[in-house]
Amino acid sequence: MAKHQPSRRCISCREARHKRDLIRLVRGADGSVAIDPTGKAAGRGAYLCAQQHCWDRALAHRLVDRALKVALDGATRDQFATHAAALPKELAENE
Repeated sequence: MAKHQPSRRCISCREARHKRDLIRLVRGADGSVAIDPTGKAAGRGAYLCAQQHCWDRALAHRLVDRALKVALDGATRDQFATHAAALPKELAENE
C-alpha cells in the first residue's frame, strides 16, 4: 500500500501537485516573507510550482501578497525574482 502524499495547490497556475514538488513561501509572525526550504516553518504558507512562469505571474499579479495577506517590500520581491530566474522555464512532462 502506497503512503499518502499530501497535495497543495500552486497560487499561480492553480494546479494541485504533491507538496514536495512545490516551493513553500511563509509569512512569519513578524510579517517577513521567506522561502521555506523545509516546508515546516511556522506561519502562514503559500505554494508555487518550481517553474519560472508561475513565479513571474505570482509576482506580477501580486498573488503572493494576496495569499499571505501581506504587502511584499521591494527587497523581498527582488529576492523572489532572482530565485525565479534560476528555476526552469517549464516543468518536465513526467512531473
